[in-house]
Amino acid sequence: MSHFFDIKMPFWRFARNTLIVSCLSLLPLLMLYILLWPGFADMLLGNRMALNRFLRQVVTNGLPVVFVVNYISFFLYALMNDGQRSINAPELILLVDLPVRIIVFVALHSLIYVLSADWFGSFGGDRWQALRVVGPTLMRSAFFENISGVYLYATMVSALPLYTTAIQRVLDKRSGRTTLLRLFNYVFSDRLGQAVASYVITLILLAAYALLVTGFAALVVWLQSF
Repeated sequence: MSHFFDIKMPFWRFARNTLIVSCLSLLPLLMLYILLWPGFADMLLGNRMALNRFLRQVVTNGLPVVFVVNYISFFLYALMNDGQRSINAPELILLVDLPVRIIVFVALHSLIYVLSADWFGSFGGDRWQALRVVGPTLMRSAFFENISGVYLYATMVSALPLYTTAIQRVLDKRSGRTTLLRLFNYVFSDRLGQAVASYVITLILLAAYALLVTGFAALVVWLQSF
């Protein structure tokens, strides 16, 4: 992974690689989303206008959100792996990435919904209405109940290499000093125990990411009720 995301890369190559990964992460999730809704695939195939609106939504909303969130995480990953600027505090990477990706995910949805109201007449062309639907929409995204769920889970692809690498380095620094690590080392060998522990903690953090997006969206809905 570090071969494709290096801090010394030209911007266009780094952005191109991020775009490729973002598209590859979106496609299977989009297919799954379409297949999960009975009759949705037939509607898209039989209604050219519906298909055009669906593709426009993916290109103008989904891809920019996934690309930007993934770019930030891949940049942090490249920064952490750079030999000359190696970050000795991987805990800081974890503390920075999670809140940043939540804020960026919600903020970009809000911005794009407002722009869609202006450019395409979505939400009746009403900017305030566009903002009001952001919260309810994102509240259901973690449960894959709307297409924002596709975008939410597609952004997790960049967290996998970042989180596993950062967590592995934290465990290396604290080898034998954490209860969780001692448990995994007891079940597996020392090295394998750290690897398993890093993936387990990564999955926990990704679950927390989905739940925090839901909670943040619920807070927005609550504030809008006043």
